[in-house]
Amino acid sequence: MMNSNSIRLPSVGLRIIKSAVAVALCYVVQVLRGDNGIVFYSQLSALWCMQAYVSTTRKNAMQRIVGTVIGAFFGLAVLLASIIVRRNFDLSKIESYIFNALLISITLIPVLWTTVALKKKQASYFSCVVFLSIVVIHLSDENPYLFTLNRFLDTMIGIVIGVGVNLFRLPHRRNMDTLFISGLDDTLLNKDYHINDYCKVELNRMIDEGLHFTLSTMRPPASILEPMHDIHLKVPVIAMDGAALYDTENKRYLKKISMTIEEKNEVMDVFREHGIHSFANIVIDDTLLIYYGEFQNEIQERLVRELRVSPYRNYIKRPVPDEEVIYFMLIYPDEKIEEIYGVLKARGITEKLKVLKYRSNDYKGYSYIKIYNRYATRQNMIELLKRELGVDKTVTFGTIPHAYDHVVDEGDTNQVVHKIKKLFEG
Repeated sequence: MMNSNSIRLPSVGLRIIKSAVAVALCYVVQVLRGDNGIVFYSQLSALWCMQAYVSTTRKNAMQRIVGTVIGAFFGLAVLLASIIVRRNFDLSKIESYIFNALLISITLIPVLWTTVALKKKQASYFSCVVFLSIVVIHLSDENPYLFTLNRFLDTMIGIVIGVGVNLFRLPHRRNMDTLFISGLDDTLLNKDYHINDYCKVELNRMIDEGLHFTLSTMRPPASILEPMHDIHLKVPVIAMDGAALYDTENKRYLKKISMTIEEKNEVMDVFREHGIHSFANIVIDDTLLIYYGEFQNEIQERLVRELRVSPYRNYIKRPVPDEEVIYFMLIYPDEKIEEIYGVLKARGITEKLKVLKYRSNDYKGYSYIKIYNRYATRQNMIELLKRELGVDKTVTFGTIPHAYDHVVDEGDTNQVVHKIKKLFEG
């Protein structure tokens, strides 16, 4: 009996099935052509065009076309040169071998140079493959035109089949009236804080087809951009537990809900009176600045050391300036956090502001407190996004029971994408 730690075998994805279909269609076309040409070349071209994204499919198809034209042109030239030499010079077998080897090797130079001159360096490999497949095997042919033409047709047939099969979609109505919102940790990200390839490909495909999808998380934008940099997010993300709306495409804060100067000063007075160290998160000109003081435990120091390497975070060891703070973050041992929370509650801070207290998953025995403007909520940002997008419905995904429309199992990172596909594509 398999346990929960057993290796999960990957499922047979749609791209695998499409690849098999494309290879089969190449056989069909080969029969219709009267068995002219070589089906192997068509199949290679078709498989090369079988990419995850439409843009990549078109790009690879163009590379293959350019490479084929260049390779076929120089291949034909070498075949013609070889015919002329054979007809006018009586070369021995060894002389013919040496001549052909030199001719082919030297001609590779203009083949590669042409791809560079045309600014198509990506097509260099295909140019060489086509060129060598023509001249190495068929140098002794008396009719070079026929093979070169068939070689070109083989490639073009494969490209057309590959692109056609890869872009084929069954007609269906997509759900464009709903905003889909997912959490991040334990929802889309695995234990290594990465999104797997399946989720990445399927999310990007649906987003490119019009899916309204975004993220809602306690993380600051820096912690969203790093693991999600390959996702084509077009809808702004809800960051900092509803304190910010961030445009990941243009790296801009579209909306910030900060504490007032008076609220900030009141919180900092409590910190000073009780000797509490905090990280003050401030956004100035779309740049997140994190002010901090002298460390009071090794975890505070470790946190800065590990996170400051990110280009999206800017840690500054200076007093907090006279600016509005988006949120304060505290990290202390569990007992100390309980004590600090009691102080904040006694001073009325927990009633005036939004104060969150929770244990750390990364630093065992430590907990966080985060303090925001009381109106910095995810729901407020969701309502703002709905108005901007012109949608009435939302579907949320997360791991906390009763807090989301769809509760997913921690660690099952494919579950969100599976559910979105069903709801979006019907």
